Amino acid sequence: MKVIEVLGPGCNNCQKLEANAREAVAHSGIEAEIRHVTDYAEIAQRGVMNTPGLVIDGRVVSVGKVVSPATIAGWLQMA
Repeated sequence: MKVIEVLGPGCNNCQKLEANAREAVAHSGIEAEIRHVTDYAEIAQRGVMNTPGLVIDGRVVSVGKVVSPATIAGWLQMA
């Protein structure tokens, strides 16, 4: 099972990115756990200075933008 993490304090962009990740998982049929990390220390430790950040299986794939469900689904297929 894949692990998807949305890194951010819970702002509107963070919430939209999480919704897009959930939509991508639902449409791709891939089994994944989605987590929302709000702890600033943990976010910074991952090298993310602009939120929202998106992490798939421990790898930061996006920083500072809301990516589309289609883009996330493509990353899930490749990961």
